[in-house]
Amino acid sequence: MLLAMACSAQYDVAFSNYWALQSFYNPAATGLDGRLNVQGAYSMQMVGFEDAPATMYAGADLPVFFLNPNHGMGAGFMNDKAGIFSTQRFYLQYAYHLPLLGGRFSIGLRPVMLSQGLSGADIDTEESNDPAFPTSDVKGTAFDLDAGIRFSYRQTWYVGLSAMHCLSPTVSLGDDKSYQVEMAPTLYLTGGYRLPLRDRHYAIATAAAFRTDMQDWRADVTARLLYEGSKHKMYGGLSYSPTRSVTVLLGIDFHGINVGYAYEIYTGGIGALHGTHELVLGYQTDLNLFKKGKNKHKSVRLL
Repeated sequence: MLLAMACSAQYDVAFSNYWALQSFYNPAATGLDGRLNVQGAYSMQMVGFEDAPATMYAGADLPVFFLNPNHGMGAGFMNDKAGIFSTQRFYLQYAYHLPLLGGRFSIGLRPVMLSQGLSGADIDTEESNDPAFPTSDVKGTAFDLDAGIRFSYRQTWYVGLSAMHCLSPTVSLGDDKSYQVEMAPTLYLTGGYRLPLRDRHYAIATAAAFRTDMQDWRADVTARLLYEGSKHKMYGGLSYSPTRSVTVLLGIDFHGINVGYAYEIYTGGIGALHGTHELVLGYQTDLNLFKKGKNKHKSVRLL
């Protein structure tokens, strides 16, 4: 019976706030809208289980005005720990934004230095001399590449397609390269639509994401009610992933600082108390260095 069974899981982390971390999932979103964008996220998955996955991400991107406002560049780091496996990603990314059909078409590229580790000392096997498992901590590195395209129409809607692990890297672990970890290319299709309501202070923001490595897939559909005041913004919403989970979303934005929290409740039977806590922190500010009249002052004598 055990030989006939199979199990599968995604290699990359599935953030509940995928709609807020667009440049992480699609390098074509780098340097959009002429703003400096700094973000961080921390995800504690399946809380209450020993050696449960935990992921930390930090990244920043901005438009490159000394080249042209249509260029964007960024950098980021991710650390993922799941059981005996650990993964680090260091990357730079670039995007070019082209005005098209009243919106913006973007294309992005992201070279990645990938580091994979395996804690062999923490493996508990019945036979200590099994050559299939290392007895000490082993690590390895490999070069990877991500790419994406994106189209956005004003502040109303967007759609994007991206691919991670385009080079299908194989990381060899240990000094003798005896152990290997293979990564399959993963496709991401994302989109969103903003629906204004009769009261100008309120709007409904919807988003969706579909990801697959051609072996398994995951889909997410999200809806948030936005409140935009003169000094701060707030939102609350729900996200649904078929056959997987339901997520509650809350967030606030004040003076360019945004804080978001999500709790993902799995529907697979492990219980509501063993879900995923996720916290997202960000800072955004306008960065138009060549805006005309940005330092103009009106004389008090010539009103």
